Amino acid sequence: MSNYKTVFFTLGILQIILGVSMFIPIIAQFVYSEIDSSFFGASIITIVFGILFFLSNLDHNKKLNLQQAFLLTALSWLSIAIFGSLPFIFSTIELTITDAFFESMSGITTTGSTIISNLEETPKGILLWRAILQWLGGIGIIVMAITLMPIMNVGGMQLFKISSNDSSEKILPKSKEIALRLIYIYLGLTATCAITYWVFGMGKFDSLTHSMTTIATGGFSNYNQSIGYFNSVPIEISSMVFIILGSLPFIAYIKFINGNRKIFLTDIQIKTFLKIIIATVIILSVYLLINDNDNFNLRSVFFNTVSILTGTGYVSAEFDGWGSFPLTLFLALMFIGGCAGSTTCGIKIFRIQILYLFIANQLKKIIYPKGVFIIKYDQSSVDDKFIASIISFIYFYFVIFFALTALLSLTGLDFITSISGAATSISNVGPGLGPIIGPNGDFSSLPDISKWILTIGMILGRLELFAILVLFLPSFWRN
Repeated sequence: MSNYKTVFFTLGILQIILGVSMFIPIIAQFVYSEIDSSFFGASIITIVFGILFFLSNLDHNKKLNLQQAFLLTALSWLSIAIFGSLPFIFSTIELTITDAFFESMSGITTTGSTIISNLEETPKGILLWRAILQWLGGIGIIVMAITLMPIMNVGGMQLFKISSNDSSEKILPKSKEIALRLIYIYLGLTATCAITYWVFGMGKFDSLTHSMTTIATGGFSNYNQSIGYFNSVPIEISSMVFIILGSLPFIAYIKFINGNRKIFLTDIQIKTFLKIIIATVIILSVYLLINDNDNFNLRSVFFNTVSILTGTGYVSAEFDGWGSFPLTLFLALMFIGGCAGSTTCGIKIFRIQILYLFIANQLKKIIYPKGVFIIKYDQSSVDDKFIASIISFIYFYFVIFFALTALLSLTGLDFITSISGAATSISNVGPGLGPIIGPNGDFSSLPDISKWILTIGMILGRLELFAILVLFLPSFWRN
C-alpha cells in the first residue's frame, strides 16, 4: 500500500477536519439545552482515525498520480459519509446504520433526500450537522471539480480545456490559490445568504442552516414543509436568488473578481441556464392557467422550477397536484442540473449544449454529405475526443438511471417511486415524485435495500460516474 500513502495521508486530513466540524453542533446543543455525548463521541472517533491515517503516512510522495487521484476522489466522499453518519447513530433519534448512512450520504452529496419524518422535533444539533454536511459537500465538489477532476479528464470542468485558447484565461496559476479563492467566495455567499434570511424574518438558527443548504443547493430544511413553512415572499425570492448564485460556475466569480465584469452576461452556460428557467416557468404557467386556474401561483411555479432544476430540492408548494405534465417536466429538469463548476449536479448545462451542437452538426452532414463542419462552443473548436466523452457520459448516465429504476422496482416499490427515486439519487435532487417520496413525503418507509441502492446512485451522480466506475476496471489496478 506504499503507493497509496498520499491518498491515505489526505484522507487523514479530511477526517480530522470532519471531526473538528463535529464540535460545532455541540455549541448548538449547549445553547438549546440538548446536551448529549453523540457529537463528542463521534468527533473523537473520527479525529483518532484521521490522526492514525495522517501519522502513518507522513512519508508520502506529496504528488498524486492519475490512479491515486481517482482513488482519493472516491474514498474521500465514501469515508466522509461513513464517519459523518456517526452523530446520527449516537444521537437520541436512534437511527439505524442504514438510515444514518443514507442521511449522511444524502447530506455530503448535497442530494437532500431525508429519512427523518418529523424534522420539527429533531434536535438542533442534528439539524445543524445535516446543514454542515451539505455545506462541506458543496464546497468540496467545487474545489474538486475545478482543481482535481480536470487532471483526471472527468467531470464538468473538462470544459475549461476547450473554453479558450488564450493564455490570459488561465485565471490563477496554482490549484491552491484557486481553492482558497473558491472558499472565500463560498463563505461570502453563505454569510450574505444567512444575513438576508435573517433580515426577512428567519430566526438566527434557521438562517444559518438554510443558508448553508441553499448555497450548497442541497435542500435540507429544518421543517417538513421545507421553505414553504415560512410562507414568506421575501424569503422565497431570496432563496431563489442564492440558489441561482450557487448554481453558477464558481470560476466565473474568480474571473469577475479579476476584472472581467461582463462574465455573467457573456458566459454561454449562464445564459442557457437562465433561459431554461424562464422557458420552463412560462410553459408551466400557461399550462396551469389553461387547465387549473385555482392552482396557478407564479411564485410557486418559479420557486419550484429553480429548486428542481438546480437539484436543491426545496419545496414551497404541493406540485404533486399540478397534473401529470408538470411532473413529467420536473422529472426532465432533474436530469439537466446547473452549470459545470457549481454546487449543482445532474448532466450539466454545457453537456446539453454540446450534445445539441453535435446533433445539429450530424443533421448538416446528412443534408450536405461532402460538407466539412466544425463544432464550436463559445467560439472554440471542440474536438471529437471531447464530444465522445460527452456522449459516453450521457449514455452511461441513463444506463445507470434505468438500472437503478429496475433495481428499485425489484425491491417492491411502485413505478413512480422507482423512477423518480432513481432520478433524484443520480441527479442529487432531494424529493422524488408520488405520495411516498414526493414533496410532502420522505424516504423513511422505503426498504433498507432500496436505501442502499439510492446511496449508490447518490455517490455515482455526485462524482459524475466515471470517477467511480473506473475503479471497477481490472486494468485500473495494474501498475
